[in-house]
Amino acid sequence: MGNKRTYGVPALLSFFIPGLGQIIKGELFKAIGIWVVLAICFILQFILIGYLLGAIVWVWQIYDAYNN
Repeated sequence: MGNKRTYGVPALLSFFIPGLGQIIKGELFKAIGIWVVLAICFILQFILIGYLLGAIVWVWQIYDAYNN
């Protein structure tokens, strides 16, 4: 009873603010990596590939926040 884990909270936080779920779980370097990759995707939006890559990274980081 004392070891109850809530998986949905980090995923919900990551849905609204990418990387926040990883920070809540104590994975600071993973959150920084997500921010760097999303910044690169933002720059790549000018050649249109950034939209697809950004969406993939965003969905992956929500999945990662939920599962780990």
